[in-house]
Amino acid sequence: MAPEICRYADLSAAIRRAPPRCGSVRLVAIDGPGGAGKSVFAERLARALGSVAILHTDDFASWENAVEWWGRLEAEALGPLATGEHVRYRAYDWSARRIGDWRELPTSDVVLLEGVSSARRAVADRLSLAIWIEAPPSVRLARGIERDGDAMRGQWKRWMAGEETHYTRDRTRERADVIVDGAPSIRDDPKVEFVCVAGGPTTEGGGSAT
Repeated sequence: MAPEICRYADLSAAIRRAPPRCGSVRLVAIDGPGGAGKSVFAERLARALGSVAILHTDDFASWENAVEWWGRLEAEALGPLATGEHVRYRAYDWSARRIGDWRELPTSDVVLLEGVSSARRAVADRLSLAIWIEAPPSVRLARGIERDGDAMRGQWKRWMAGEETHYTRDRTRERADVIVDGAPSIRDDPKVEFVCVAGGPTTEGGGSAT
């Protein structure tokens, strides 16, 4: 399909209609490579859903361990979430480069799992929806350097190479229900709209078109 403008309100309605697959929780993954715009998208979608909880994979990943931290997220977050238990975990401190403070996930009937590899094959059967955010590598690298400084350019390039290896192996994008342009060239109102590359809610607020 050609890129089209979609509304967060319609996407949130589609999520509310989707069946819960992680216990009683509708778990929605917002995946895509670093710098694509996942965090901002998650914040806007969370607001449209009524300020639901966001679980960031950055609380488990690190520069040295981009994707192999999944076991800790399963044990400390997804497992308890599926059984209705309280979710409490220690978040990684990227500045100190070590495990940091304890965090608690607010009780929520919808949880947005945001971050690199969040829609990986290992969790696919528990997702009510998988969203993929993409942007050109040059845009993503520029965003990363703007945030972290030019001294991190080499680290960012290594990170991006590792991401590409993971996504090629996992084929995450192919399983996504909604694909979003994280650097759109067409005009939209970013607070309430986003640009769909494929999939997306119908104008009546229906489910994915994929």
